[in-house]
Amino acid sequence: MTNRTTERNPWTVRVAVVGTTAVVAYAVVAVLQVLVLNPLSAVPGRPLGQIYADVEAAGESMHVGFVIFVLALGPAIGVALLRRARESSRLVVAGWYLTLVAFGAPAYFWASFGPGMAIADTYLIGGGDSSAWGYVLYASSGLAMVALLAVAAGRMKGHEPSKSARSTGRTGGI
Repeated sequence: MTNRTTERNPWTVRVAVVGTTAVVAYAVVAVLQVLVLNPLSAVPGRPLGQIYADVEAAGESMHVGFVIFVLALGPAIGVALLRRARESSRLVVAGWYLTLVAFGAPAYFWASFGPGMAIADTYLIGGGDSSAWGYVLYASSGLAMVALLAVAAGRMKGHEPSKSARSTGRTGGI
């Protein structure tokens, strides 16, 4: 005898693993963008260590701990959701992870604001993204939002496989 949890196990766990991987990858790229790529792009020709030393000498801070803390929240939530994936349908699990990636953009902005301003104040330049990777992060969040809306519309229209389709293995779609 199977129950609802074991019927959904294979797909929901796969979706959760892919989702967790995507959220962790987003966070890693965001941390590298804020702390490495953007400073190097904003101040070309200077090594990263010199940029950090100049920022500190100017009485500013790159807020490394804050950046890592803010951008680690998504992966921490993703891992927690991974543990709960077996209890939900694959579309619900996909929605969780798409939401995390969509909210990556505000987290990235919040985490990058202080370091961007520190570089701007130190070198008297603009504080926005100098490296294109920031735009990649924003685009990824935007695509995740569009996909989240599609998943929500699919759930509202009843595109989640029925119990009989799950029990016979004919799930189609996702």
